[in-house]
Amino acid sequence: MRIWLPAVALLALTVVSEVARSDESKVPLSEVPKAGLEAVNAMFPDAAIGDAAKETEDGKTVYEVSLKQNGRNIDVTIGADGKIQLVEKEIADKDLPTAVRRTLEAKYPKATYKIIEEVKSIKNDKSTLDFFETLLVTASKEIVEVQITPDGKIKNEEKKQAEKD
Repeated sequence: MRIWLPAVALLALTVVSEVARSDESKVPLSEVPKAGLEAVNAMFPDAAIGDAAKETEDGKTVYEVSLKQNGRNIDVTIGADGKIQLVEKEIADKDLPTAVRRTLEAKYPKATYKIIEEVKSIKNDKSTLDFFETLLVTASKEIVEVQITPDGKIKNEEKKQAEKD
């Protein structure tokens, strides 16, 4: 009984912290608004659709559909009305604008990039590049998520847990 109690407590703590962190839950593609899936297929005809999740953001239900295209990940957020709201597309570091690269290199010299995404909002069927989001590991092994505007201004930084050697 002594062995099981800590394990159950740890499991309960993990579940509670996961629920507190996000109310995102995986859903079958059949639950995603049909118009949204059609829009995703039209926008990314060569991409393979993976899975979908449903969550509440600012009191509104949204769906996130994960895709894979040319070896890169793409996440598309769709509203309950079936309209695409946001596209997060993984890109290579060489595709970062010069201003973004310079800012990141100055602030985080010798960092390695784990993930780089361009984040575009979609409003009235018009796509606007909002920012780039990078997950990087600093020279001192800190993991940092950085949101940075196309002109090189840091919008947000969030330190994650340190990377183990």
